[in-house]
Amino acid sequence: MNSHPRLIARSRRCFLLFAALFGGAAVAGTPAGKEEWIALFNGRDLDGWTPKITGHALGDNFANTFRVEDGLLKVRYDQYESFGNKFGHLFYKDPFSYYRLVVEYRFVGEQAPHGPGSWALRNSGAMLHSPHPRTMGRDQDFPISIEVQFLGGLGDGKARSTMNLCTPGTEVVYQGSIYPEHCLNSASKTFDGDQWVRAEVLVLGSGQITHFVNGEEVLEYALPQFGGGGVSDFDPAAKPDGQLIEGGYISLQSESHPIDIRKVELLNLAGCMDRSAGNYKRYYVKSVPESCVYAKGAKPEK
Repeated sequence: MNSHPRLIARSRRCFLLFAALFGGAAVAGTPAGKEEWIALFNGRDLDGWTPKITGHALGDNFANTFRVEDGLLKVRYDQYESFGNKFGHLFYKDPFSYYRLVVEYRFVGEQAPHGPGSWALRNSGAMLHSPHPRTMGRDQDFPISIEVQFLGGLGDGKARSTMNLCTPGTEVVYQGSIYPEHCLNSASKTFDGDQWVRAEVLVLGSGQITHFVNGEEVLEYALPQFGGGGVSDFDPAAKPDGQLIEGGYISLQSESHPIDIRKVELLNLAGCMDRSAGNYKRYYVKSVPESCVYAKGAKPEK
């Protein structure tokens, strides 16, 4: 594939933002540097989340696929007679563009009866940069999105990385060119059994995206855009191929293997970057001037 110099230059600018975000140890000790993480999952119920399962209407949590028990968000198939390609996605209510996302997960149990194949064993993920879920067709299998793929080891001694990338209806630039395949493996180790894994993603709009596993960087790519295949029964209007994707909705996947999730937290990196405002944060990398809040009599910086 040919390289894209203008896109690569934009990716390099995003790298500088990444360095600024993680390079200043002194920031965290100040009020303007105190990180204000949002708990997307409250540990009690599915408040703020809406399911979309293939073959069912938005909001229909078929067979109680997504549930909260013992403080965990669980994906289960005990009420399924057959999986039947009922791929599911649980969408959070708000879209985001620049952020850090943390998901702590573990695989448990056995695959749903009549799952889609061995590739789906101990397989799940988080979908980023999706259009609004109401744009999904009733029979659409996956949201058009950037998929952060979770994989568990199969206990057979073979390497099986997690925090990989898959691209249903999208494409990315990797090492200077549009990556031609549907999935791209990370450099993570294999996680067998039911151990907890901390997955983290740094997302910088339509620029750079970086994956971490238990604090270690394992994959980096840039310039997410609409394009490619890997998704069916979608509305063509929701997939303007070649257009960069600045942000969108986050969803958690049900892909035939049970999974537990104990934490879903997000640090928004877009906000007020005016130092004279009361809600200024040093770690913001995307300015949203309309979000600034000023004390009475205070004036914005010029």
